[in-house]
Amino acid sequence: MKSSFASLATACALCLGSSSFAHVVLQDSAAAAGSSYRATFRVGHGCDEQATTALRITIPAGFNGAQPMPKAGWTVSTKVGALATPYESHGKKYTEGVLEISWTANGPENALPAAYYDEFVLRGTTPAKPGALWFKVLQSCAQGANDWAEVPANGTSTKGLKSPAALLEVLDVQAAGAHAH
Repeated sequence: MKSSFASLATACALCLGSSSFAHVVLQDSAAAAGSSYRATFRVGHGCDEQATTALRITIPAGFNGAQPMPKAGWTVSTKVGALATPYESHGKKYTEGVLEISWTANGPENALPAAYYDEFVLRGTTPAKPGALWFKVLQSCAQGANDWAEVPANGTSTKGLKSPAALLEVLDVQAAGAHAH
């Protein structure tokens, strides 16, 4: 078990380095497969010096049971719909789930100034199968928007992308731990 945590920590450090140029990133960019995950999205700036007034996150297929954390001064809402792949949890089959989560400032006084950063949080369960999950984020501002939705054609490198989606690397921690003796 100890080596599993070491493997996860190493992978997290590697993933953090690759996302340093993105402007809406996950605080923890790696998580164990099939586990509960707290996704903290960091918004580093506004849109061309304009305050951020809303954030909409598209939940990737396989990330199940998404729940937003309320944020003082912001209204949170969810879009629920049919899941591409139904799943079971605690003996119940789910065919519908949260597809999007949005936070909207309750007025200009609650908007996030362009020169400040803030965090928006949700939680859910990672897929059992390891791999990359891309959270597409639409950042709306007083004037304009940033659509952080680009995904590389192959792999997970965001090098060369102007507006990359936020990457979560889902890792097979059990397999990593099984090989350490």
